[in-house]
Amino acid sequence: MTTSLLLTGCSTGIGYHCAHALHKAGYHVVASCRHPDDVARLQQEGLQCVRIDMDDEASIEQGLADALALTGGRLDVLFNNAAYGQPGALEDLPTAALRQQFESNFFGWHHLTQAVIPIMLKQGSGKIVQNSSVLGLVAMRYRGAYNASKFALEGYTDTLRLELSDTPIHVSLIEPGPIESQFRANAKARFEQHIALEGSRHRENYQLTLSRLGKASPSNQFTLGPEAVLKPLQAIINSSRPAPRYYVTQPTYLFGFLRRILPTQWLDKLLKKST
Repeated sequence: MTTSLLLTGCSTGIGYHCAHALHKAGYHVVASCRHPDDVARLQQEGLQCVRIDMDDEASIEQGLADALALTGGRLDVLFNNAAYGQPGALEDLPTAALRQQFESNFFGWHHLTQAVIPIMLKQGSGKIVQNSSVLGLVAMRYRGAYNASKFALEGYTDTLRLELSDTPIHVSLIEPGPIESQFRANAKARFEQHIALEGSRHRENYQLTLSRLGKASPSNQFTLGPEAVLKPLQAIINSSRPAPRYYVTQPTYLFGFLRRILPTQWLDKLLKKST
């Protein structure tokens, strides 16, 4: 029986690369995107693709139903990946922008996961994979909304793993650092939408943030391609006992280690230097 997978957030970046690579490897892949144009584009590229907008519960429910229609009602792996970053100091961030961040990065994931669990319980197996971030392990300035959503996801996923420990469903986190994608461009657009540059006491640092987000090439020397996330995802798919966590990129290994050994004040000093 061919393993069936549903991947969210496949219009670009990690989701796009993983969907194509896993399809090529012979898995039954159903990709999902928020915008109908992206759904059509992926279908033209040979992928099965459904529309799922993580901000919209009705879209999530319909997208899952459409995916199950393609897989014959079975779903072996859910890869929750759809997310974006909302930059800006927390003091400058409108509450509505924070709510929107959590709708896309957390509440939508819960709604889809909650709908998938009964399917996996009934079929007697399943894997739920959450694409988190190094920013679910440590916090960095001007990323507070994204930090908070990923910290919430970490706690959510740890709890879910405990609650499903007596079932045949496995739950894993992938925690990447910097990965080549459209993430910076999307974050820049969100910054410009919600943050008032003029009048903020962070204005000078915001100029640096906008410069970093506007660069065509990665500003971090440790940035890897999306294939770095594909590797642990495939390991999870193929493992009978996948690990709870998979670190990706050197910054995740480094900060994961430093968080365990350093006093908070020392770690803060390092994090304040990070951009």
